[in-house]
Amino acid sequence: MQWKPVEQITGCNTQDAISMLTHALIGEEGRTIELVWEGGARTRFHAMWLRDNALDDKTRSVGNGQRLITILDIPAATRIGSALIKGDTLEVTFLPEKKTASFPAAWLRAHTYDREANDGRGWTGSDIQRWTKATMQNAVPRADYAEANRDGNVLRQWLAAVRTYGFAVMDGLPAESGSLCKVADLFGYIRETNYGRWFEVRAEVNPNNLAYTNLGLQAHTDNPYRDPVPTLQILACIENTVEGGESSVVDGFAVAAALQDEDPEGFRLLSSYPARFEYAGSSGVRLQSKRPMIELGPDGELICIRFNNRSLAPTVDVPFADMDAYYRAYRRFAELIEDPAFEVTFKLEAGQSFIVDNTRVMHARKAFSGSGKRWLQGCYADKDGLLSTLAAIEHGFKEAAE
Repeated sequence: MQWKPVEQITGCNTQDAISMLTHALIGEEGRTIELVWEGGARTRFHAMWLRDNALDDKTRSVGNGQRLITILDIPAATRIGSALIKGDTLEVTFLPEKKTASFPAAWLRAHTYDREANDGRGWTGSDIQRWTKATMQNAVPRADYAEANRDGNVLRQWLAAVRTYGFAVMDGLPAESGSLCKVADLFGYIRETNYGRWFEVRAEVNPNNLAYTNLGLQAHTDNPYRDPVPTLQILACIENTVEGGESSVVDGFAVAAALQDEDPEGFRLLSSYPARFEYAGSSGVRLQSKRPMIELGPDGELICIRFNNRSLAPTVDVPFADMDAYYRAYRRFAELIEDPAFEVTFKLEAGQSFIVDNTRVMHARKAFSGSGKRWLQGCYADKDGLLSTLAAIEHGFKEAAE
C-alpha cells in the first residue's frame, strides 16, 4: 500500500490529548486516510464515508443537522486529494468535486468505526449496567417529582438511571387519578393503546386481563403482542392499604447473560427463533406479533427481552428437531427469571410511581389480600422521547461547562 503523508500545521495547545491529531496518511490512491493520535492510536476512514458525513452547510442543514444531499449526489469515484491538520481540525479536499470539508478531531474520535468488532452475541453498550438483587435492592434509583420538575440536574440523573438500569422510582406525585401523566410529561408523550390513555390496575369482578385481579403476577414484559412494543411503562399508586401486593423488577439483560453463561446453546435458540404472542381479550381487538424472546441486533447486541407466559401463542417457527431443546431453554430462562437472586422488591405507597424499560426490565406483583384497597394506574410511553430529552439536557450541561 502506498501512503501519502499530509502537511500538519501546529499551534493548538488547548485540545485534549485524547483528541489531538499528530499525523494523517492518505492511502489506497485516496480511497482511505489513516489518522495518528497523540499516544500512538490509529484510526482509518474511507473517503466516501467522510464525504457522506461532511459537516458543511451544503451537505447538512445548519438548523437540524439533516443531510441536504443523497448518496447519489456524491461521485462514485470520490477520493481524498489532499488533507491538512490545522490544530484540532482535519481539513480534507475531495476529488473529483474539489470540495473541501473540515472535521473536528473530537468529532472524528467520537465517530470512529475502525475498531475491533464486539465479541460474540449478547453484548450491551457501555451506558447499560446489568444488576441483580445483591447490587440493586438497597440502591433503587429514585427522585422526587417536584424536584425533577424544577431542577434539570435532578431530572437528568433520574432519566440517566432509566437509561442505565432500565427502571427508577419517582416519589411525591399527587395521589389522584391521572397523575401518572405528569411523569410522562417530564420527558415525552403517552402512547395510547386499546387500554386507553391510561388503565386501572385494581381488582375487578370480571376482568379482561389478569392484571385486574388480586393474584400475583409472574415477572413479565408488557404487550409483547404489539409490534413495536411500548418501550416504557409507568405505574403510579393512588391507594395501597392491602397486605402484600409488593412490586418487583427483574433485569432481563442480566438474566439473559446468566442463561448464556450456563447454556450457550439455549441462549442461541431463544435468540434465533421467533416466539409468537397474541391478545384477543377485548371486543374488536386481535393483536399478534412474531419476535424472539431474546432479541439481538445484526451485530449481536442484546436489544430486547419479550417474556409473558399469559400472551404466548403456540410456537410454530422452531424446527421439529430443535423444539425439545428450545423448550428446555425456555423453561430454564423462566426459572432464572423466578430466581430471587435477580428480583428487586419494593412496595409502592400512595403518591409513588415507577417506570420500567419494557424492552429490558420485567415487572411483577405479589398477591395481595382482599381487605384494604390497592389502586394503581398504568400507562405507556416511548423510550426515544426519554433518551432525546436526556441527550438534550446532557448537551446543555456540557455547553454550560464549556
